[in-house]
Amino acid sequence: MYPSLTTFPNDGLADFERQLDRLFGLAGLPSSIRAVARGSFPAVNMGVSEGSVEIYAFAPGLDPATIDVSIDKGLLTIRGERTLETPESSEKVNVYARERFSGPFKRVISLPEDADAGRIDASYRNGILRVLVPKSEVRKPVRVEIKQ
Repeated sequence: MYPSLTTFPNDGLADFERQLDRLFGLAGLPSSIRAVARGSFPAVNMGVSEGSVEIYAFAPGLDPATIDVSIDKGLLTIRGERTLETPESSEKVNVYARERFSGPFKRVISLPEDADAGRIDASYRNGILRVLVPKSEVRKPVRVEIKQ
């Protein structure tokens, strides 16, 4: 597991970068070409090693049985529905703020060409969905003998 994929920096430099992003109007924009805007659910970190692609989706409070993970034509899709257990507004209850996302969600992630969709492995623990997609065996160059 990649430690940097499961932790978020909490230092002065990260705070400074967020302030600069807000100052220049970049807050909420994707952090890389593969990323989506902040606030997308579930938040996803992705890393590639020599032998696999690892995706971590931060999705606390979900029942793993309700999460659907699939791969089709090089696209990994994570979908499901998040329900909230907070009371609705009524005569006795006033809800002033609801900041957690609820409802159906879908994230689509493009995988590298050498990802082997047939050997995908997914697990959910402590609110983190870990999807491991091994890479196909790399074929070494073969020397071809020329016949005379």
